[in-house]
Amino acid sequence: MSRRMIPWDEASDAELSRVRGICLDIDETLSTRGKLTAEAYAALWALKNAGYAVVPITGRPAGWCDQIARFWPVDAVVGENGAFSFFMKDGKRQRLTTPRAPESPRAGIEKLGEAVLRGFPQARWASDQAYREYDLAVDFCEDVPAWPRAEVDRLVALCEREGAHAKVSSIHVNAWFGDYDKFAGFTHLLDSAGAALGLPTAGEWLFIGDSPNDEPLFARFEFSVGVANLGAFADRLKHPPRYLTSRESGAGFCEMASRMAALRS
Repeated sequence: MSRRMIPWDEASDAELSRVRGICLDIDETLSTRGKLTAEAYAALWALKNAGYAVVPITGRPAGWCDQIARFWPVDAVVGENGAFSFFMKDGKRQRLTTPRAPESPRAGIEKLGEAVLRGFPQARWASDQAYREYDLAVDFCEDVPAWPRAEVDRLVALCEREGAHAKVSSIHVNAWFGDYDKFAGFTHLLDSAGAALGLPTAGEWLFIGDSPNDEPLFARFEFSVGVANLGAFADRLKHPPRYLTSRESGAGFCEMASRMAALRS
């Protein structure tokens, strides 16, 4: 790893006071063992009520992101690892598609799926695959028995040989075609709709995540935070976050959110 992660409670209040927006991963960053706890959801509201812009950046599908944009206390949501963003404007759900996303992703995804099943006959798609538009999500522990780490790594290598990008989340291997990632999707949101939505500028955001598919954001955000369960993936990261919470998953998110909200109380 290129830098040591600093305990979250050692972060400088003076530096953190520059933050005006909070970006977050969802699975095992906001959620805990697959559930969105009352405390974590309340922490989202606490951030909004404190005046922060809030944007989830997730590997979850378009179907989930439509619901998140409509019902959660967020300003926008970036989905499928950066393929698009949804937000509400004048009471209507709006959409931006990342320019680097393929115009017709389905054929490539189907071909990739065939290759995955040839190499991994036991593979099962994520239960939310039907609601995805741009990627193939292979479940390695959410609704199936956990795969050995070596098999997960072998799956990533196969997807890359097929010309796809492949990232490991806490529950899925996500694979897609097109030159984008979570950071590219977020940047497109800011460039295209940030002013209209009143979003902070690029250097005024904090990002919090938990797994290797968050690395593009860890690498580029000055204020980047990992929840404690990121430690399970620490040896996979070339660019770890700047800070690490003492608690895991949703409790770690709450640890971050309570401090950030208190800065504005």
